[in-house]
Formats: sequence, C-alpha cells, structure tokens
Amino acid sequence: MTQQWIEETLYDNWGQRFRVVKELARVKSDFQDIVVFESDSHGRVLLLDGVVQITERDEFVYQEMLTHVPLFTHAEPRRVLIIGAGDGGVLRRVLEHPGVEKAVMVEIDGSVIELSKKYLPGIAGDAWNNPRAEVIVGDGIDYVKRAADGSFDVIIVDSTDPIGVGEVLFTDEFYENCARILSAEGLIVNQCGVPFMQADELHETSARRAQFFPHVSAYVAAVPTYVGGFMTLGIASKGKNPAQQNAEEVRARAVQAGIAGKTDYWTPEIHVGAFNLPPYIARHLPGADKKVK
Repeated sequence: MTQQWIEETLYDNWGQRFRVVKELARVKSDFQDIVVFESDSHGRVLLLDGVVQITERDEFVYQEMLTHVPLFTHAEPRRVLIIGAGDGGVLRRVLEHPGVEKAVMVEIDGSVIELSKKYLPGIAGDAWNNPRAEVIVGDGIDYVKRAADGSFDVIIVDSTDPIGVGEVLFTDEFYENCARILSAEGLIVNQCGVPFMQADELHETSARRAQFFPHVSAYVAAVPTYVGGFMTLGIASKGKNPAQQNAEEVRARAVQAGIAGKTDYWTPEIHVGAFNLPPYIARHLPGADKKVK
C-alpha cells in the first residue's frame, strides 16, 4: 500500500514531512490554501499555504506561551484583542483568565474558523460560544486602524509569517496603531519566527516596534513542530519591562486565576526563564550591541 506524505514548504532548502493517515479538507479560500489532515505522529494538522500552523499534539506549547505570558505580565488585563488565531486556541486560553471581561478576535479568513470548528474542535473547546468572546471575520489591520485610543489592554497577534496574507501585520503603521489603541500599561505579543532560520524576522519586527514602545523584548518557546529550535515571541510594552518579572508574583496571580497546575508547558518559572535568551537570539533585539558581545 502506497503511503501518503505531506511536506511542509516553509523553506526551500530544509523541511519536514508528515505521514498522512487521512486528508480531511483541502480548500482554496479567498486568501490562502488550507489543508487539514490526520497525521500518523501529531494528530490533526492545519497547514496554510503549505506551512504548518498548528498540530493537535503540540499546540499547547505555542498557545499557552502566546497567551499566559502577556496576560500574567499585564497588571490587570480586562480587554484583549486577538488578531488571527483562527483555530480558536488563543481565544480559549484568554478566556481561562477570569479577569478578562472582553476578548475580541479578528480573523481575516472565515474558512480557517469553520474548518477548525469542524476538524479541530478540541483546540478551541467551548470558546466560540463564550459570552465574553466577540469573533469577527474581517481585516485585523482595518480593525486596529479604526479602534478607539486606549481601548485594549493586551493585543495578541497570531499570524502567519510576514509573507502573503500575514505580511501587512509587520508594518510600522500597524504597530503605531497598536500602540495607540493600547491602554497606558498595554502590551502586544506576536510570533517572530524561529531565529535559527528567520533571524531577520525578529530583528526587523523588534526594530519597528521600538519606534512606538519603550520596552521591546522577546521570549522563547520550544514548539516541536516549528522546526529549527526555539520559536520567538516578540513582546512590546507601554508600561513595565516584560523581561523583569518575579516567578513568585506570577505564581500568585496564576493561583488566583485558577490556572496554576492546569497547564502542560507554561509555569511561572518557564514564564520568567523564557526571557533569558541565548546570545544568538538576543543579539537581534534593539540595543543588543550594548548588552551582548
């Protein structure tokens, strides 16, 4: 019997492939090619334009770190804007925080949402029906441009890499508008790629955000599916320095929120330690030439 394999096409000189148990969906939306399949090793997998976005087996690593780190960094996150994240995993974990009064999710491609609901229901769980959630199928760039000053405490950007549909989420104008619509202590988080292969992404994104935020940093998460070592998550704050936190304070907040002990990757120690970057990553942050030799 012939085996079917799907090969990721993110890089033209290095990659990974998955043995396919069953292809579940293959759709060409108005924005991108979408494939969902059952893999032999990682459960169900979502690909956009040939690039792995999420797998059932290791989605918890990325989702927990993209969500819990910013929400436990901000002193009192009540209003959260999520851009992208059409699988619903970030929305689910944002809503695990009882202090969040409103979570607005803006995903440009409704097909991603519908296919995720159908084939990856465990990733979002009941988040789609939570009364604190507002899910908008629309352009995140336009939404940020039109939103009122200071209307959000935290912005989480879960986008594809800065190519194709995700490219406009990595511009000066976008980050300037994000800073404008964030409250005084507000902060933004977005994925900045795997620096072993995509160092320019971290460097350029950090430099852009440094024009509008006093504190620009990054932290790491080891997501097996994102090949090349650590994935970096860029964070920029209008308030305190995200890289200077205390694990005991983070733990106290996690206990109060009812999240402590219920995660599979994130912990207070991981939260604080993830900001201690290896030099090959840290040198791509603003001002690194003064800190890292």
